[in-house]
Amino acid sequence: MKETQETRHFAETGQMRERWRKIRKLFEAASALAGRERDDFLRAAGAADTELRKEVEKLLAAFDGSESFLENPAVADAASLFENKATLVDEPATGGFDDGRFVAGTVLASRYRIITLLGRGGMGEVYKAEDIKLGQTVALKLLPDKLEKDAAALARFHAEVRTARHVSHPNVCRVFDIGEADGRHFLSMEFIDGDDLAALLRRIGRLPSERAVEIGRELCVGLAAIHNAGILHRDFKPANVIIDAKGKARITDFGIAGFAEDVARDNLRVGTPAYMSPEQIGGRDVTVKSDIYTLGLVLYEIFTGKQAFQADSIHELIRKHQNETPTNPSEYVKGIDPLVESVIGRCLEKNPADRPPSALHVAMALPGGNPMQIALDAGETPSPEMVAASPKKGALRPFVALVCAAGGLAMLGLLMFFSMKITAANRVPFGKPPEVLSERAGEIAARFGYTDAPVEKWHAFFGHDDYVNSVWNDPKSEKWSLIETGQPLVIAFFERQSPRHFDMIMSGNGLWGFESQVARETGQRTILLDTRGRLVEFSAVPPEFAVSSAPKTDFSPAFQAAELDPAKFREVPPDWTPPSACDERRAWEGPMPDHEEIPLRVEAAGFHGRIVSFRLIYPWTKPDVTITDSYTTRDWIATFLFAGLIVGVIVAACFLAWKNLKSGSGNRRGAFKLAFFVMIATFLGWFLSMSHVPALFPELDRFNHALREALRFSAIAWVVYLALEPIVRRHLPDLTVSWNRLLVGDWRDPLVGRDVLLGTLWGVAHLTLIYTGLSLEKVVYGDLRMMIQSRALTSLNSWPAMILSVAGEGTAWGFMIVCLLAISFLAVRRRFAAALVLFALVTTIETLFFTHSLAYLPFTLAISLLTCLVAGRLGLIATFVGQVVFMWLESTLLTLSFSAWHAGKMFLTLGLITLLLVYGFKISTASQR
Repeated sequence: MKETQETRHFAETGQMRERWRKIRKLFEAASALAGRERDDFLRAAGAADTELRKEVEKLLAAFDGSESFLENPAVADAASLFENKATLVDEPATGGFDDGRFVAGTVLASRYRIITLLGRGGMGEVYKAEDIKLGQTVALKLLPDKLEKDAAALARFHAEVRTARHVSHPNVCRVFDIGEADGRHFLSMEFIDGDDLAALLRRIGRLPSERAVEIGRELCVGLAAIHNAGILHRDFKPANVIIDAKGKARITDFGIAGFAEDVARDNLRVGTPAYMSPEQIGGRDVTVKSDIYTLGLVLYEIFTGKQAFQADSIHELIRKHQNETPTNPSEYVKGIDPLVESVIGRCLEKNPADRPPSALHVAMALPGGNPMQIALDAGETPSPEMVAASPKKGALRPFVALVCAAGGLAMLGLLMFFSMKITAANRVPFGKPPEVLSERAGEIAARFGYTDAPVEKWHAFFGHDDYVNSVWNDPKSEKWSLIETGQPLVIAFFERQSPRHFDMIMSGNGLWGFESQVARETGQRTILLDTRGRLVEFSAVPPEFAVSSAPKTDFSPAFQAAELDPAKFREVPPDWTPPSACDERRAWEGPMPDHEEIPLRVEAAGFHGRIVSFRLIYPWTKPDVTITDSYTTRDWIATFLFAGLIVGVIVAACFLAWKNLKSGSGNRRGAFKLAFFVMIATFLGWFLSMSHVPALFPELDRFNHALREALRFSAIAWVVYLALEPIVRRHLPDLTVSWNRLLVGDWRDPLVGRDVLLGTLWGVAHLTLIYTGLSLEKVVYGDLRMMIQSRALTSLNSWPAMILSVAGEGTAWGFMIVCLLAISFLAVRRRFAAALVLFALVTTIETLFFTHSLAYLPFTLAISLLTCLVAGRLGLIATFVGQVVFMWLESTLLTLSFSAWHAGKMFLTLGLITLLLVYGFKISTASQR
């Protein structure tokens, strides 16, 4: 019969295997001998075949040169070079060629029951065994007889097992422990039921493209995890990859792995020649880039089904690795993704500096990958760019987005309705704008003899607490109805007039908060009016020098300004000390205007014939020094808890920020952008809220004060962001995806639109829940309490300052909430548990500060729950947008009286929120028809 090419191939293959069996037999016999005894044995055994003897000597040289037990698989690999000279790759031995040392059922170390022999190589025998104690299947690798007696080898064996245990990753085979039985050491490791990648490729050739990408990416992240532990594999090849029963790739056999900093002291030329980098073959420094080269070789084989380099001898293989470029994968596989071919080519660059910097970069270069998820799978913290580049998901269906936007608008209408009964400003006579009341204050001062026009004045509405506190202490009170006449006083108009420009530094505070300060400078006047323009309090600082006494002071203009009937008042001895110097004091008692059943006391003082003090004292008025007496234990607990929480976060943030800056994990660009926004918003908010004068030094005072506040808040934002953003990005990266896209200017990303829409909806819903709870309290208890929004009681020209300052403040609070979630996660290491911790914190604060009845408690719980859901599910943008929108609404007086002087500010705020709803709706559905 004529010999065909196929029969010749089988004949050659059979001869090659027979030759290998001879080599193996001689090698095993000679490896047990040493010195002259071994030389004599080889000369006798190889007398008839000099080439065979030389090949055995090469194996023995490799065996003797290996420096540790875990390196010995390289011996089996070297031997396998002669089994298949077409590729010079290994074909691992299996358990079928002869019996192992231990039979099935043998128990080692009173713990491991042998099931079967899996394989045998230069590193010893490998068994499948049962861990009796834990009831799980493991793999056991036994130390070869030769190395059992080598103390140095045993020490290296223990050290290298410690190396392997540094790696814990789903795509890496776990190493468990070292054991000893009957004087023999063994290694217990994870048993993986599956086929090795080399066998799979021999059986089916190349993998389908999608499957190849999937397996390739798993190998990349597994190798990245090994590198992250500071370890180099140095023998990465298909035979050391197992595809488990679930189809996942698992990297095995850390046979010659070692810590990167220790590799220079090891034998650099260990490994399988077909999967060695040029520098590894040449004996040069082996680095992470060397493993990247072998990764490229494996990827080449996965995508093409062929080795990158094929040779008939080691010398030819070495030459090709060092000097030749492999055939382009596209010549073997038509239609291969250019991205795949490109990344494989970069991995196989001869110069290590030209290769990708890490296995993670290779994974991200493969088509269809999620960079953020790849980094997380590799055990790394994804960079902000990786987070921003994650898959474009999150678009809302048009119907859902429309319902959200319409729901937000509906709740805005509901808020205006509730506001008419819930907010104090809608219950008191509030028809006079601040400009009219300021003119009234000037008229009163002129009647009192202060006819000089002030150089500068400042005025504002603010909440007056005395009556509020007295009513809140009576949970069944119906006294809120009394405020509808303007007194009892719950909202007051405050104006300070000065004969010179206000000195910001000398006042010790900004212009905000003047109502709580006593005038100090000569000629300054303070006037307090109710919302109808009636005088409640007046004080003036008299001159420092007076030449002679003056006639008695006439207090009747003050009674007229307060709309009090002097005939109904009787004079009594004065009890209250005036705030400034005086030479005459008077006091009267009588009925309160509009509510004659309530007694009223009037305290007044004069100096040289002019009124310097006039004050209405109500039954609920307390001296300033005793105000703290009204603080309950609950108030103190709430204050200390909240202050401690803020201080604790800032202190922890300083430490974490320093640590993150030192390690390079902090997102400096994001921190700068956030801090810059907070600084600009805070500065403009303060600066625009101040009155300005055409004088250099007073203006510098205002500028410096605004800048100081802006720098303080921006510094806190910068520190907190640097400290906690990497934690969120590492453990809760989905919460920062839209934020990082916003940072790079992607305003039209659907996820950004979704978070803006839902955040705006949450901000509106937050205040709606508060108003609904207060309305329920009103039904259950009557007028229990009232919303007094001091920041909302301003005119239209203050609107830009309010919007900007609240934007900065609300952004900071939003970040604080997400950061508390991150800190909670660090403490409990479970996302759901962290959300529960945050829920407990928010509920505690809401209960202590804002919950005053059982009827309101369900709304407190709902607010806390939704806060945690928004922070824990939607992330940064939705949280801080929600806080900003909530604070905008809280700082705006909502009303159904559209012709009121303050309605213009409301329309601007509602218009801005409507724009956010429209923007969120449009962008979140941009990719859909």
